[in-house]
Amino acid sequence: MIDAYLARLGLEREPPSADALRRLHRAHVERVPYETVWIHIGERHDVSPHRALARIATSTRGGYCFHLNGAFSELLDALGYDVARHVGGVHGPDGPAEQAMTNHLVLTVHGLLSDDNVSGDWYVDVGLGDALHDPLPLAAGSYRQPPFDIELAHTPGGIGDWHLTHDARGSFSGMAWLAAPTAMAAFEARNHDLSTSPESGFVKILSVQRRGPAHADILRGLFLLRVGDDSEQRVLESKRELADALGDIFGFDVPDFPGDALDALWRRTSAAHESFVRG
Repeated sequence: MIDAYLARLGLEREPPSADALRRLHRAHVERVPYETVWIHIGERHDVSPHRALARIATSTRGGYCFHLNGAFSELLDALGYDVARHVGGVHGPDGPAEQAMTNHLVLTVHGLLSDDNVSGDWYVDVGLGDALHDPLPLAAGSYRQPPFDIELAHTPGGIGDWHLTHDARGSFSGMAWLAAPTAMAAFEARNHDLSTSPESGFVKILSVQRRGPAHADILRGLFLLRVGDDSEQRVLESKRELADALGDIFGFDVPDFPGDALDALWRRTSAAHESFVRG
């Protein structure tokens, strides 16, 4: 299964190194979409990293943070990386909040020294949609990852021990996380709520995102946005336009959707869009 995963990323096995980690991270965010299509076509997925790895390795599907970072951590471990999982919390403009913690899974990798990272510790995150393209040294500072400027801060004594501030053009404001490693069980209850509660933003609105080397593509409901030098936004007007966007921009094998899943996705997403437009 690891070889199938690497094949999806277009990579071959190689010994752990900072450069190899960058190649894995870039390939993952460019090829495996952050997506909640599964919620909107009636699928249910738990936080098992083994099952997430199998889905990603054998299909064109992705998931949200618990699945993407969960599977990626399994891949890194299998390739010999020293990887740890951490409790995180994505937040809005009001700043970090205790109640947000466990809504995000964070990864760190250790023991990979490089010219730009003498500690060998890395912040790794393929599960934030439009945020990181490359892993970041686990060190406070400002980082340019086109088209975004991102800031990493060490925040002991605050809500979380580290904090990521996203670019103002990003899809979220920031994310705090704890330095202590955790197990996947820490995310089970939150995953259930995020994927089933009528109050969850993931249940209300379809979300698909994929990172490029200098841009990010974002689909929220029927609003399709590209952020970057060639920024643009448009509204998808038909089921065919939705299918084309999922296939051409986000890499889904749309004909492989089960049964009438595409029809159901269009009905649900267009109804939500009409409700939003009516206010």
